[in-house]
Amino acid sequence: MRSMHDAARPESGDGLIPAHGGYHQLKSFQHAELLYDATVKFCERFIDRHSRTFDQMVQAARSGRQNIAEGSQVSGTSKKLELKLVGVARASLEELLLDYQDFPRQRGLPLWHKEHPAARTTRALAYRADRSYGNYKSYIEDASSGVAANTMVCLNHQTNYLLDHQLRQLERAFLRDGGFTERMHRARTVARRYPQKQ
Repeated sequence: MRSMHDAARPESGDGLIPAHGGYHQLKSFQHAELLYDATVKFCERFIDRHSRTFDQMVQAARSGRQNIAEGSQVSGTSKKLELKLVGVARASLEELLLDYQDFPRQRGLPLWHKEHPAARTTRALAYRADRSYGNYKSYIEDASSGVAANTMVCLNHQTNYLLDHQLRQLERAFLRDGGFTERMHRARTVARRYPQKQ
């Protein structure tokens, strides 16, 4: 069973192109999708639909999710591009986090500190076995703007944490194993050393 922080994909085979994709199983993708869905609802409630901020927040949340998926899909043939795309996802979600932190500050609303009881309750939602947008719905669609914004800050922080962990794992794997070019070289070396009999 995958832990909350596990960024590994499905088991790879011995072929030249390893198993890739499987991003729906990544905790980072699951959280990024929750963040995207919640951002749409938050913006519909509290951000002027015709403002640049509305579009920028929704697009930043979407970019986070999409780049994780694209990076996972391309990982079979380019570890370098996978790293780049996951990095883009992380940058997009940092931009989104700043918008969520700006929201209460600019309105004179409190920003929960890490150990605030409400922040701890919100963070715990990520560990539920039945984790889904439904767990966050009342905090975003029914609560005050301050509670909703702080909930989004918590969810954003957790998603960023998972992406940071994933990036570290990808960097270590790339340094240890190389990318597709190195894999091709090893495969060709083995093929030359042990040619198949006709």
